[in-house]
Amino acid sequence: MRRSKLKKYSVLTAVLAGAAGVTAASPADAAAATLKISAGDDAYVSSARAGVVFGAETKLVAGVSGKETKTSFLKFAVPAGTKVAGARLKLTTQASTASTVAVRQVAGTTWTEGKLTAANAPALGSVLMSAVPGATLSVDLGQVVKGPGTYAFALSSTGAAVRFHSAEATTGAPVLEVTTQGDVSPPVPSAPVNNGNCVTDAKLVPSCGVLWGAAAGGFTDTPRDQALRDWEKLSGRTSTIFHTYHKGDEIFPTKSEIAMTAEAANPRVLLTNWKIAYGSTWAKVAQGQQNKRIDAFAARAKAYGKKFFLVLNHEPENDVVAKAGSGFEAKDFAAMYRHTILRLKAQGVTNVVNVMAYMGNEKWMAQSWWKDLYPGDDVVDWMGLDSYVSAEPGYYHYGKFNDLLDRAPTGGGTNFYDWAVTKHAAKPIMVAEWGAYHRVGKIADKAPVFNSVRPELAKRSAIKAIVYFDTKRDDEGDRDISINSTATALAAFKKLAADPIFKVKLG
Repeated sequence: MRRSKLKKYSVLTAVLAGAAGVTAASPADAAAATLKISAGDDAYVSSARAGVVFGAETKLVAGVSGKETKTSFLKFAVPAGTKVAGARLKLTTQASTASTVAVRQVAGTTWTEGKLTAANAPALGSVLMSAVPGATLSVDLGQVVKGPGTYAFALSSTGAAVRFHSAEATTGAPVLEVTTQGDVSPPVPSAPVNNGNCVTDAKLVPSCGVLWGAAAGGFTDTPRDQALRDWEKLSGRTSTIFHTYHKGDEIFPTKSEIAMTAEAANPRVLLTNWKIAYGSTWAKVAQGQQNKRIDAFAARAKAYGKKFFLVLNHEPENDVVAKAGSGFEAKDFAAMYRHTILRLKAQGVTNVVNVMAYMGNEKWMAQSWWKDLYPGDDVVDWMGLDSYVSAEPGYYHYGKFNDLLDRAPTGGGTNFYDWAVTKHAAKPIMVAEWGAYHRVGKIADKAPVFNSVRPELAKRSAIKAIVYFDTKRDDEGDRDISINSTATALAAFKKLAADPIFKVKLG
């Protein structure tokens, strides 16, 4: 987590494969199956309250109520690889009138329910169908939904308001039923469920479930091992992933890291970030000028013996200097990464699992050089993402766990989750840093964020690990990311930590 170059950092977005709840038929039925996709985002907006967000409401509204006109928006994600034969939107009426409701196509798909207002709502497109809803409303969308991708729609009416159940409702949530042909299996095979026998493979990918991890005591003088032990007692669960940070010629794994990952009663795996170019440049590392540093680490890694995660220069976007010859261009990062990993392999290191951890800021994602950071599938084992969300209403990046993930590049474009699961389908995703924050002294309850995590993991099967970053003050001293800033937040987090989805045995 860093905000040194960009005061307001953000995270990447997600809406394609796995971003919505998907129920697939068995392989035997793959020739003709139905996917039931829940809305990734849905909300209504009000003409009279143009700046108000209604994304957390359990209803969608279309029509006139008093002096305001309400319009609802829905967004669905059809997974990569889906061969679409037909599609139908189904809505359940919460309170009906005799009004005609129009279902419209919406071209804009970068909005999220946590930020949508009448003031920033996307433009309404053509009317796809108009009808007076009964107990339900069923709309044929086969001419619009023709393949994988993100689709948005709007509900509008000039008559008295009609209310439908939203995705937040306990029953009758909107669903897009997609009739498919052929194999619609997600690219990453196992869904995030736990059958009691989840175990990691040679690349530390769990056969089921999700790895649970943490970096505790950030930006304090408390030793990392002590901070993690205290955090584990507070949260009620051993952190399977022990997250640490190093730079330059620092000697690691350290004695405490070795000890923490050697406890038979509390199995842990090390995740360490290494800023290998500290005191140098990415270009110089790629040219071999830090080979001595790499070789020294290679010897230590082999001596350590156990499998562990390695991140080279996490959040590299924040360090890019987009100037020819700077040594810190995006292409220099990719070259540095490749050189380091290939040299480690040449030195006989086989126990390192490589994670490419992006900062995921909307501004950086929109840069022309962002795509040049990726060093290649042959040297990357996991796709990583560092993402945070505000629990403070009205503050920057206020939202829930889905908002933490579902952010698009400035100006629009493909979000991180879409890109990762389509371009790098074989790579599991690690949320290598995540957290809910409020400003120091502006206490807000983080429980809604923590309560939203488990449902989102059920929708996003590519996510195989989440690692919390806990601190009372961030690197600039103004954000509290701790899990216990309120009693209700801690209770919600402990409930999350106790979920069996995180019961994964290190293989």
